Amino acid sequence: MLQLHNNEFLYSLLLKRLKKNNMKKLWIKKGIMFLFIFIAAVLVFGLVVMGLWNAILTAVIGVKTITFIQALGILLLSKILFGGFGGGGRRWRGSPAWKEKIKQRWDNMMPEEREKFKDGWKNRCGDMGDRFDKSNAPTMKAE
Repeated sequence: MLQLHNNEFLYSLLLKRLKKNNMKKLWIKKGIMFLFIFIAAVLVFGLVVMGLWNAILTAVIGVKTITFIQALGILLLSKILFGGFGGGGRRWRGSPAWKEKIKQRWDNMMPEEREKFKDGWKNRCGDMGDRFDKSNAPTMKAE
């Protein structure tokens, strides 16, 4: 009976170790695959930038043609200046959790705090309220 219990225990340890090794191999495979996809994407985007620059801007504006390395530099510069290729930075603002958090803050504010908050945004951004006020909206007259 004791021998049977030890065998089951050893078998379960062996299974756990095999699962752990398989998970490590899976993550290594995923990492290598991600690396190859990243390199392929950089090559494709670089070639697209270089091709478009050399095909369009040299004919339209008369600038010099660029090399692949220069195209990668332009790509990196656009990433730094404009924040990326797809707008990943704004994703969190639209999340339901963020909206709920802001709604709870607004609901917990006293009317004086709300007015102070609105005035602060008016000072920063200008008075946007008049733009959406229906009484100031232009009307179209039927002829």
